[in-house]
Amino acid sequence: MYKPIQANKDTFWVGVNDYETDLFESLWTLPQGVAYNAYVVTGLNAAAAIDTVKGPFLDEYINKLVQALDGKALNYLVVNHMEPDHAGLISQLKTKWPSLKFIGNAKTVPMLKGYHGIEEDIITVKDGDTLDLGGHILKFFTVPMLHWPESMVTFDASTGVLFSNDSFGGFGAHEGGIFDDEKVNSRWEDEMLRYYACIVAKYSNIVQVALKKLGALEINNIFPSHGTLFRHDVKQVINLYDKWSRHDADNGAVVVYGSMYGNTRHMAEAVCAGLSGANIKDVRLYDVSRADTSIILRDIWKFRSLALLACTYNTQLFPPMEALCSKLLNRMPKNKFLGIAGSYSWSKGVLTALHDYAEKSKLALINPEVEVYTSPTQEDLNKCFELGMNLGEAMA
Repeated sequence: MYKPIQANKDTFWVGVNDYETDLFESLWTLPQGVAYNAYVVTGLNAAAAIDTVKGPFLDEYINKLVQALDGKALNYLVVNHMEPDHAGLISQLKTKWPSLKFIGNAKTVPMLKGYHGIEEDIITVKDGDTLDLGGHILKFFTVPMLHWPESMVTFDASTGVLFSNDSFGGFGAHEGGIFDDEKVNSRWEDEMLRYYACIVAKYSNIVQVALKKLGALEINNIFPSHGTLFRHDVKQVINLYDKWSRHDADNGAVVVYGSMYGNTRHMAEAVCAGLSGANIKDVRLYDVSRADTSIILRDIWKFRSLALLACTYNTQLFPPMEALCSKLLNRMPKNKFLGIAGSYSWSKGVLTALHDYAEKSKLALINPEVEVYTSPTQEDLNKCFELGMNLGEAMA
């Protein structure tokens, strides 16, 4: 991985793997690392880099870029996205190639100044504008709020390569091959959905707009800024993005509980038993205090039913569950069945808070709503089992 990899005609991957960053955006865990994908297209008349990488990887990136250029100058840097893991080395490229010109849209311009103090040598493009490199014609399309306002994608009309920015991206560093036909789907699909749920999901309606905007292009390859590069089957990832952004989920359930002393956990286990009794075979049970939030979000996006159970804490919703509900309201998953239950001792509050989430989420609330005083009785557990059964039957 210390050399550029040819990804298409005159097109090279010059990205890097990051196994050392623990949290993406200081929020999301990276158990398999993350790749910062950057590219360069070397035309007959000019060469254009597509984004850079995160700042600490300067030497590795520049080394690969110089090898790919093979003695040519770098004439353009296409800035698809200004987030520092994409644009971390803009200033360094300008130092190495002083005549370098930057290509971005109108919303890129103030960010170039703000992040890098760059106000000159900027070519501002809008939807459909092109750049002829000689043998390669790059075409630019804005995709605002996927997931920043200045986000855009670049399409090489000569090869059919879509440099898709954060769209179609995923967590996970490259383990050997960088392409989809060099990996089993399970090594990229879950991490792609986890990335979608954490980073892109809030803008699902805009994903649909972007898919329609780009639908007329003859796309042969999809090369995102993170994760696997798709050259064998681009339809599979387009279909996944269409599915996820339409909130189309699989039959299955996520049960999330918050419990201080185990009582709410027993209730959650009864809900899971009810789901199993309804012949739901894919059930994921998570302790909200300990499970990886990004995995919880991924699986909520994946499945049709969700149960949230928590205890009352200082008259309010158990704080880790409150944080999860906040993240869900930010992303607004749709077309799901929701069950809620809670426990309390000296003060109620949890069920009211969960019901408030249910109303704001606009998810289909399934009965019964279960509220338990201190520890659950057998009757309480039977109600939780019934809730699980009803959630399962709702998916039939």
